[in-house]
Amino acid sequence: MALLTAEQQAELLAALKARFEKNMSRHPNTDWQNVEKKLLAHPEKLWSLNEMEATQGEPDVVELENESDGFVFVDCAKESPKGRRSVCYDHAALEARKKFPPKDSAIHMADGMGITLLSEDQYRALQKLGSFDLKTSSWVLTPEAIRSKGGALFCDRRYDTVFVYHNGADSYYGARGFRGLLKV
Repeated sequence: MALLTAEQQAELLAALKARFEKNMSRHPNTDWQNVEKKLLAHPEKLWSLNEMEATQGEPDVVELENESDGFVFVDCAKESPKGRRSVCYDHAALEARKKFPPKDSAIHMADGMGITLLSEDQYRALQKLGSFDLKTSSWVLTPEAIRSKGGALFCDRRYDTVFVYHNGADSYYGARGFRGLLKV
């Protein structure tokens, strides 16, 4: 993880502020000046947000239930971020796949970016703020009881309903990626 230059920080903060102001319904009780102050005090978080932005996640501050410590940024791109698709669930699944393995896994990419995958509850909470993944799907954190049997969970939204599905953790598709969360 590297720190952003002053120019990169300014560019990222301008993009985040513009998105923040355009989507006030995602964070009606949050003031941008407080967010910016906290971000500038934690430059490593700016690096992670830059990674989210670079992979087309369109991170924004969201107010999620049970998440009141600091600020929470979540990928708010309409579809699963383009730069994070065609990945299996985790490194174990990647290693186990013998034929045609994907280039990476969701958990490994998220760790490298300094973010976490959304849980099913966080994914459902995000969907209350807008309609996401209408054409794509996103891996979500999977309970160990499912993962230990080779499976993993993913979600999408169809027919105004959030669906949770299962698949082999080693599967990957061009329309499946993952959404990340960053606490600041």
